[in-house]
Amino acid sequence: MGSAAVQIAKYFGAEVTGVCSTLRLEFVKSLGADKVIDYTKEDFSTNGETYDLIFDILGKSSFSGCKDSLKQNGQFLLASFKIKQLYQMLWTSMFSSKKVVCALSQEKPEDLIFLKELIEKRKIKSVIDRSFPFDQTAEAHRYVESGQKKGDVVITI
Repeated sequence: MGSAAVQIAKYFGAEVTGVCSTLRLEFVKSLGADKVIDYTKEDFSTNGETYDLIFDILGKSSFSGCKDSLKQNGQFLLASFKIKQLYQMLWTSMFSSKKVVCALSQEKPEDLIFLKELIEKRKIKSVIDRSFPFDQTAEAHRYVESGQKKGDVVITI
């Protein structure tokens, strides 16, 4: 999801700062990120920079930890969330200019067609790290959880 998010944001002209481990720095740069922060060496939420959008794909940040890094009317977008974040979304929608947004996907055919066209035009690319046969699904999960993957992991059937 992260590699697609970087590429789509760049397609629409956004300035992108990626946050990742040392292992993925060059990979994230290769996707088009303008700046990359190594979270093992620097906490992006304390460096004084502010952002229009913080997209937490892995659920490793919190709104309270990131709100000072959001610009006025900034959004903290979560790809993975729990009930606490839903309450934060409701609370911030009523009382703050900075918002928590929980990503709920509503697939629409026109969105999928748009993505297909971007891929066909080579504006975004699918990045496949490794493929595993179906009978090695457990090994594929271990690999993903190891934190070493760069791109998607595919299970072939």
